[in-house]
Amino acid sequence: MKLNLYVLTPKRIIWDCEVKEIIFSTNSGQIGVLPNHAPINTAVDMGPLRIRLLNDQWLTAERKMLVSCLIW
Repeated sequence: MKLNLYVLTPKRIIWDCEVKEIIFSTNSGQIGVLPNHAPINTAVDMGPLRIRLLNDQWLTAERKMLVSCLIW
């Protein structure tokens, strides 16, 4: 199973690929999202963005960033 992940800046798309999982910070801690997840509505917070690629390699954003997401 895969997720379509798009990471955007105000000027352009900087990441567009299929991934297995994403983990990001919310105002109540970190949350992980897997394929076929239940719909969620949560406030996001500054923090690292972790991405598990299809080959099971993990990527982590070196700088903390504000993650804004729409998950359905």
